Amino acid sequence: MMPPVRGTLTEGRSLADLTWLRVGGPADWLFQPADEADLVQFLSALDPAVPVFPMGVGSNLIVRDGGLRAVVIRLGRGFNAIRIEGDRVIAGAAALDAHVARRAAEAGRDLTFLRTIPGSIGGAVRMNAGCYGSYVADHLIEVRAVTREGRAVTLPAAELGLAYRQSALPEGCVLTEATFRAEAGDPADLARRMEEQIARRDSSQPTRERSAGSTFRNPAGFSSTGRADDTHELKAWKLIDEAGMRGARRGGAQMSEMHSNFLINAGGATAADLEGLGEEVIKRVFQSSGIRLEWEIMRVGELPVNKE
Repeated sequence: MMPPVRGTLTEGRSLADLTWLRVGGPADWLFQPADEADLVQFLSALDPAVPVFPMGVGSNLIVRDGGLRAVVIRLGRGFNAIRIEGDRVIAGAAALDAHVARRAAEAGRDLTFLRTIPGSIGGAVRMNAGCYGSYVADHLIEVRAVTREGRAVTLPAAELGLAYRQSALPEGCVLTEATFRAEAGDPADLARRMEEQIARRDSSQPTRERSAGSTFRNPAGFSSTGRADDTHELKAWKLIDEAGMRGARRGGAQMSEMHSNFLINAGGATAADLEGLGEEVIKRVFQSSGIRLEWEIMRVGELPVNKE
């Protein structure tokens, strides 16, 4: 039995339409809490043996075709508020990164690095997202979260273990809000900078395709805080090109011709197509360069049961 909720709790909900790649099987349950109090009550009453998987807008995620044996928690409108208090920008975990960047810029606060990062604030914090040399770790002050046991807590950024494309958040912990410190800037200048960033991104990345952003981490050249070191940086796309995998296909999955570190659903792909092609890229790059690429896209769930 699931605890009573004020939000929406759906059994056997397909997750395919909730991910940018549009693939994946069903979750045992999908819970969309009404607010933080609803989330606290649900998790405190939920059987501790039941796994919990917090999910953002699915911009960096492959859900396998067999689905997820868990309660997937997806935050919605009750968690997307954005407010500016002096040099602080406080954003709900469900607020889109691009919206936060724009709202901050309108108030004369610089979080422009968020403008071209796909997804929501919760995912950006969890992955220490970054762009153009600036990372969440450079600006984050603290987060609010609800633990798997159902306790609402405030955690300073220093306790999150933020590193290159990763954090050390406890299992099942659901981020609900993040507070950033943002430097002052002229709103017109900040808006112009964001327009330039979008133009640069759209000229080099397959933004009109079904993708989940960069597929593999750049293999070296980043400090523990996630800041790039250009003197040692290796580019995943270059290694993929050298292995002859630009444009490679498996079923409906393809490594983009436009940017070879983007895995796309070119039409009718399954999660198995996408993950299988990614694993083939890892194998071919290792054969070519001796470097083993690491996934940046999160892959979760189970393979489908073979009924033959």
